[in-house]
Amino acid sequence: MTDGVFQVALAGYVFFSPERQATAAKAAAAFAVTLLPYSALGPFAGVFIDRWRRRQILVWTPVLRALLVLLVAGLVVAGQDGLGFFLGVLVVLGVNRFFLAALSAALPHVVRRDQLVTANAFSVTSGTVIAFAGAGAGYGLRRVFGAGQDGTALILTAAAALFLLAGLIATTLPKGLLGPHRAAEDVAPEAGAAPRVVEVIRGVLGGLVDGGRHIARRPQAALALGAISFHRFLYGVVLIMTLLLCRNHFAGDPDRGLETFALMLGVSGAGYFAAALITPAVVRRISKQAWVAWQLGGAALGLLVLGMPFAERPWAVGAFLLGVVSQGVKLCVDTTLQETIDDAYRGRVFAVYDMLFNATFAAAAAAAATWLPADGRADLTLLAVVVAYAAGAVAYRTAASRMRRPAPALR
Repeated sequence: MTDGVFQVALAGYVFFSPERQATAAKAAAAFAVTLLPYSALGPFAGVFIDRWRRRQILVWTPVLRALLVLLVAGLVVAGQDGLGFFLGVLVVLGVNRFFLAALSAALPHVVRRDQLVTANAFSVTSGTVIAFAGAGAGYGLRRVFGAGQDGTALILTAAAALFLLAGLIATTLPKGLLGPHRAAEDVAPEAGAAPRVVEVIRGVLGGLVDGGRHIARRPQAALALGAISFHRFLYGVVLIMTLLLCRNHFAGDPDRGLETFALMLGVSGAGYFAAALITPAVVRRISKQAWVAWQLGGAALGLLVLGMPFAERPWAVGAFLLGVVSQGVKLCVDTTLQETIDDAYRGRVFAVYDMLFNATFAAAAAAAATWLPADGRADLTLLAVVVAYAAGAVAYRTAASRMRRPAPALR
């Protein structure tokens, strides 16, 4: 919930203030500043969550984020919206990489292997849906406190209090419950020794290489990461279009634009929730790979039918559909990685995953900024996304089918 409150405060301040005009270039710059650098922090998260107790990470990262959010609130009161402001946002979001990576790596320690899909559906989707609820709460606070600098600072202060509450809740978990549990040869030497900066950087780069090699030895994991990266790029283009359409096409003023964007996020969140309900049932009947392919194809058809009119109501239905696809694909990818990656490597692999997840989205925003108009209406761009989704569905299904042709089992 706290992330939703925090992000609505930022979106309202940066994109939907009357004195600030949203453009494709500004949206791309915001996403690049907040996503690309903190994607680079992902490898650091992976190295450390394979060394530190993951329960402790879940306790202390929200506390650190609370302090950082208060600093960002101070920048807002001072009227800052330049490099210093985005740097503060970058650090807040970057710390979240440690929390999310630790959460994903810890999940197999608390559920059985045959329940991972359902557990992911509950864990990931409940978090996402609650974040959307937090966005609604943030919007409500904006209506109470106002859209100006002081109102935004008060919303951020409320977010900081919620972060502290999250850390307090995590203290109820036993310290050793969530791992990591390593083989003897994987145990880091001299845990009490403080590594030098150069050693940490070397460890991070080594962790990336190790994670990449581990992925390369597991084709199912590599294909899953390719699918989510492909989807995230296309999703990034559509989300930038949605932001601009809500700000400058569907609405005539910033407040109405924020209401429309909140509506789009709300129906998309409902799609995330729907994916959590249907994905576990579907993958019990067909494979995760088949479900991913069907979802990519569904995204192509849905965007073609619902997106091309560039009207608010059909676009909202399309946002619901894309929410289903986004969460459904992610649940399948998360579970595939958890099933195929050794525990000693999960942190490093999920760090690579986080980096790809965010970098492809930011790359999409940067690319779209070069051609999207200020009102977000771009027929050829949407048509290209439709064609790409359709081609991706066919390519993924073909690759997955070839991968599922093993040699005959010994009897």
